[in-house]
Amino acid sequence: MNQRRHLLQTAAGCVASALAAPWPLAALAQAGGVSPDAVLRQYGALVHAAYGDSLAGGQTLQTAVQAFVAAPAADTLAAARRAWLAARDAYGQTEAFRFYGGPIDDDKGPEGRLNSWPLDEAYIDAVQGKPNAGLVNDPRIVISKANLARLNEKGGEENIAAGWHAIEFLLWGQDQSETGPGARSFEDFVDGKAPNAARRRQYLAVVSELLVDDLRYLVVAWAPGARNYRARFEAGGLESLRKMIVGLGSLSRGELAGERMEVALNTQDQEDEHSCFSDNTHRDIVANALGIENVWLGRLKRVDGSELQGPSLRDLVAARDATLAARATQQMAASVAAARAIQAPFDREIIGGKDAPGRQRMQKTIDSLVQQSKDLVDAAAAIGITRLSLVNPK
Repeated sequence: MNQRRHLLQTAAGCVASALAAPWPLAALAQAGGVSPDAVLRQYGALVHAAYGDSLAGGQTLQTAVQAFVAAPAADTLAAARRAWLAARDAYGQTEAFRFYGGPIDDDKGPEGRLNSWPLDEAYIDAVQGKPNAGLVNDPRIVISKANLARLNEKGGEENIAAGWHAIEFLLWGQDQSETGPGARSFEDFVDGKAPNAARRRQYLAVVSELLVDDLRYLVVAWAPGARNYRARFEAGGLESLRKMIVGLGSLSRGELAGERMEVALNTQDQEDEHSCFSDNTHRDIVANALGIENVWLGRLKRVDGSELQGPSLRDLVAARDATLAARATQQMAASVAAARAIQAPFDREIIGGKDAPGRQRMQKTIDSLVQQSKDLVDAAAAIGITRLSLVNPK
């Protein structure tokens, strides 16, 4: 996690991490007939399924990228872009599984390679005014998965070499339009049409393969019936329930409402837009809000249309305080609805005075996310979890 995000989350977080459990697990189970262990097992199933969908999307993206680099053309580039957008939607819902030191963002986790931003485009490739910039245009750099992983964030937090946004930049190019996304030509990947086209093709293929590797790592970490992180998590009792709530609260307040929305609203700067090259930030926000709601409800609508539904945090909280559980559920639904109302392109929604319609839509979503983070703190207390930390919990 880069320092910029860490500082914002620290400001939004609560006091030092600790756990108090006046309601032991047995008492929680007896209170409403919902077993905490069943909630943890459902969470494990949900996480594995969501990462499975994300991996499948990443593999489809990789296939589309391979077709594009084999035959660069307008139609193959458009297909690769569509695959990125679809895969991105599935991944966005998985961000509710972050922020508690799990496989995605512990010391060995791949999150920094998968989703770091903002990205300095010139670290990867040529940009306007810098035709020779970037790793693509430096023949001394061997383009390999190991090298891109090593070079990611080397020398600066914005020196992003891999992940969703590196691929996004390569597919769309810089966004220099006020009304649409970047408009990179497929000819940037055609020999004789642009310098280092072969290296650009190689970079795109390799970084897509690295993305798939990192997503597969997460699927394995949460696979059922194995001696892995999922097995330890499901046996973690109240501490694992705490981690679930910490993940939801951290994404709600520090990351989504804070870093991804408030910062851009305050600066009105396109550089603070999450998926700025594709103009997909409005969908990122919806996917994140939906991911939070999914965990709270113990449900997931999968890409193939099937649904998972089972014991949930809401059920546990309702056994102790039905009114609070209903209020939190309603608030999360309101957050998803408010997020869906944000219009594309995001970099136009943030422009203007306080009364600008786009800024009002943004503020309504932020306010709802902030309130739901407070509801989550109350929900944690209802099941015996207090003194939450929303920053780097151990």
